[in-house]
Amino acid sequence: MSIFRHARFETSIAKPAALPPDDGPEIAFAGRSNTGKSSAINTLVGHTRLAYVSKTPGRTQLLNFFRLPCGARLVDLPGYGYAAVPEKIRLQWQGLIEEYLKTRASLVGIVLMMDARHPLTPLDWQMIGWFAPTGRPIHVLLTKSDKLSRGAAVATLNQVRAALARYNSSGERFTAQLFSSLKKTGIEECGRVAGGWLGEGGWES
Repeated sequence: MSIFRHARFETSIAKPAALPPDDGPEIAFAGRSNTGKSSAINTLVGHTRLAYVSKTPGRTQLLNFFRLPCGARLVDLPGYGYAAVPEKIRLQWQGLIEEYLKTRASLVGIVLMMDARHPLTPLDWQMIGWFAPTGRPIHVLLTKSDKLSRGAAVATLNQVRAALARYNSSGERFTAQLFSSLKKTGIEECGRVAGGWLGEGGWES
């Protein structure tokens, strides 16, 4: 069973000062708006509306924390690149996310979601650039892979892996896979990768 099962909502924060205690491991979920991020999170945790809070109007700038039975947290970051967000909120989001990614000691890795039809946009590279210096892993979920033919999906996956290879000179820190919320494919692979970040068998307090 996926380590993400039975996650429950814990808290939402808008400012770094409101972050919960920096203890126990956290896995962050990030991605551009309209990549199917909320659907992917809900598929992974086996809950139809867990990530709904991140879609509530006015909460775009929040970090949403969910607690796993093992004690670890999932952190749902705001979808980036949404054109309708006012500049002031966009800058606030950028500062909050950048500080979180660079300074959060308990953050063990990021699951970065990209639409398989439009991967590695400039904003995706910006996110990677913020996080790469920490030396922690990023696992790319190429969402909506069911929208592509099998051959096109595999070709895209290979291209993304090749593009990320520049960061893997010291080991397999950046990985990628195909994922589909509609077809429920890729859940086990993502669980294996994230489970490795938490330690074999998951993390326990």
